Amino acid sequence: MRITVLNRIVGSFTLPLLFMLTPTHAGAASPSLLQAKKEAEAKGYIFFTTHDEIAAIAKKEGKLRVSSGLQSQIFKPLINTFKQKYPFIPDVYVEEIRGRDAQQRFILEMQAGQAKEWDITHIPIDFAQEYPPYLMKHDILGMAKQGVLKIDPRMVHPVERNMVGVTTSITVIPYNRKLISDDKVPVKWEDFLKPEFKGRKFILETRPTEVAALVPAWGLERTLEFARKLAAQQPAWGSSGTRTNTAIAVGEYSLSIGASFDRVKSVMGKDPTGTLSYKVIEPIPTRILNHPSGIINTVAHPHAALLWLEFLASPEGQEIIDKYAPFAASLFTPGSVAEQMTRGKKLSVVDWDHFTKFQGYTENIVAAYGFPKADIK
Repeated sequence: MRITVLNRIVGSFTLPLLFMLTPTHAGAASPSLLQAKKEAEAKGYIFFTTHDEIAAIAKKEGKLRVSSGLQSQIFKPLINTFKQKYPFIPDVYVEEIRGRDAQQRFILEMQAGQAKEWDITHIPIDFAQEYPPYLMKHDILGMAKQGVLKIDPRMVHPVERNMVGVTTSITVIPYNRKLISDDKVPVKWEDFLKPEFKGRKFILETRPTEVAALVPAWGLERTLEFARKLAAQQPAWGSSGTRTNTAIAVGEYSLSIGASFDRVKSVMGKDPTGTLSYKVIEPIPTRILNHPSGIINTVAHPHAALLWLEFLASPEGQEIIDKYAPFAASLFTPGSVAEQMTRGKKLSVVDWDHFTKFQGYTENIVAAYGFPKADIK
């Protein structure tokens, strides 16, 4: 699927979510359900024909361990609501994994077959290609399409079929209202290349996640050319999105070329002066798979893990994510902050196809920058 044809995504929000209406519990399996199971098992996937079957085995497991890319403040409300829904899984523990060093250590453990402590793993976009061989082959996509699992099929990897992404990251332009007026903030990406923005007038991250998210709309070559021109503007180099937003809020710099909306809003919530603001520029870099997850093939509680992934994708799970993450619920969830902010706008969407290529995009852009060193750490 080519995401540059934006109406394939945005227009699809108006379609009825038929998968939510499919019977999933006891009763005779339909021919289509049996055919889906047959096709999945022929390809080596595990496929359940009823939700009750998954829940019954999860009840025997009674336990769940999750390594998550979400921040820790969201864990308590997620766990409490999940346990209310599934009281037969009383032992639930979720831990945040953050930072490249921790992620690389986890990959080594997974490759050695030693990641047995966790049932679900966060799949970081920087190392997406490392995970597929070590994930349990549940046909989550097939079960979602058949209504066995109530997950929007667009949240599931269309090829691997066993990775689920339930959060979205939108790029906005954070700026300090006291240092730059609203009308002077760029209204298109190329405005950052104007002479008035040369010489440490804006912050550019050395980890080019936000710029790399322009590739789906612009293509790699145009994005690389833009990256070279940005570096020639002699920006202030940053190494942490949170630190960058704080630096702008306290007046160290006037603006940044891009930051995750949820992180900007988090800093804005701690800024009583209202100095920090943001602007949305089209095409909006949109990562629809900000914290994807998968079930590790060495797990002890895979059925409880399936219920957790379904819960995260559910209306109640998405509501909690938008409230506590915050503002990070999926673009595919009607009424989510991401869906409302992007409705009717031009997007540059990092979908599953771009997700597996994203590490290559960022490496090429860093090379185009000329390997800068961070000024703001």
